[in-house]
Amino acid sequence: MNNIELVKGSTVFNDVPAKLVLADGRIFTGFGFGATGTTLGEAVFTTAMTGYQESMTDPSFHRQIVVAAAPQIGNTGWNDEDYESHDHRIWVAGLVIRDLAARVSNWRSERSLADEMKKQNIIGISGVDTRALVRHLRDHGSIAAGIFAGEDALRSEDELLKIVQDQPSMAGADLASEVSTDKPYVLEPEGETKYTVVAYDMGIKSQTPRNFAARGIRTVVVPANTPFEEIKQYNPDGVFISNGPGDPATADAMVGIVGDIISADVPLFGICFGNQILGRALGLKTYKMKFGHRGINIPVKDLISGRIDITSQNHGFALEGEAGQEFDSPFGPAHITHVCLNDGTVEGVALKSGRAFSVQYHPESAAGPHDANPLFDQFLALLGSK
Repeated sequence: MNNIELVKGSTVFNDVPAKLVLADGRIFTGFGFGATGTTLGEAVFTTAMTGYQESMTDPSFHRQIVVAAAPQIGNTGWNDEDYESHDHRIWVAGLVIRDLAARVSNWRSERSLADEMKKQNIIGISGVDTRALVRHLRDHGSIAAGIFAGEDALRSEDELLKIVQDQPSMAGADLASEVSTDKPYVLEPEGETKYTVVAYDMGIKSQTPRNFAARGIRTVVVPANTPFEEIKQYNPDGVFISNGPGDPATADAMVGIVGDIISADVPLFGICFGNQILGRALGLKTYKMKFGHRGINIPVKDLISGRIDITSQNHGFALEGEAGQEFDSPFGPAHITHVCLNDGTVEGVALKSGRAFSVQYHPESAAGPHDANPLFDQFLALLGSK
């Protein structure tokens, strides 16, 4: 471990001072790990107790400082297999935890969390009362923040607060283009090719094309905002719109592209950011949530089948609407298909024809439960119906 000097109880101490500063003036002190310096972003919390590597490498966490509700992080270390970013990049702006595990204890681990964060210049702070911090974020909402570690933490608190308050807002941020691939790439299926799907990379996770590959689908991953005319060259049997970061209200180009896809009667499936884009194309509006959904234990009800799935989620924006709502869209009748049982948030939308559907959660289950994985089979069946 980096800079560890002594272990007292369950807390790992080191000699790197650090501060977490929230834009509303609340300040938490602790100990830095990983890199040192300054990092800025929106402070959000995740309730997941496992899967920190998958979460940290999820491009949907771009420009976000993640607060772990679980009390100890780092015990399973880091490996070269569980990256969810195509380029093995950590996308979180920073990590806030209570206790950093004193040692790694997992047979798959290849190095420690702190070592990987230092390698990728990601700043973390430990020793924080994360219970108090999570309650603060639940009460007041996700908020601009900054982690200052090492010499940067020694500056005056007024100076640190001004730096935090001067950063750009997450509302209105167009971030998908910052995390998307620069050029198309292909993932071949396992065995015989049954179908070809074009996947728009709004911040796609690696496990998604792997799920397609396991079902005989050849996946052509293309950059965000690639015009529909350009993807015709791949003769897609269907189109997938991935998860990703940022405000869906800025995704006008992708909303227009989705309209072109639906008008051409190409089957479409979207998740997370893709759900918000499809919803917008169908005429719904989006809004910024108070503190969002981030975790792997969020209950969602399928209003069509009545089935309840425990799902993996990571989003701070959502579609406006009500459970079971039916409405007219530019492409025919549509309806709200899924709802969160915790707070009533819209979790799915579809054309009543079934030719386009989406959900607000992560069926690839990385990390998370596998309840929603059959959605890939639903898309496979839709491709076959063409």
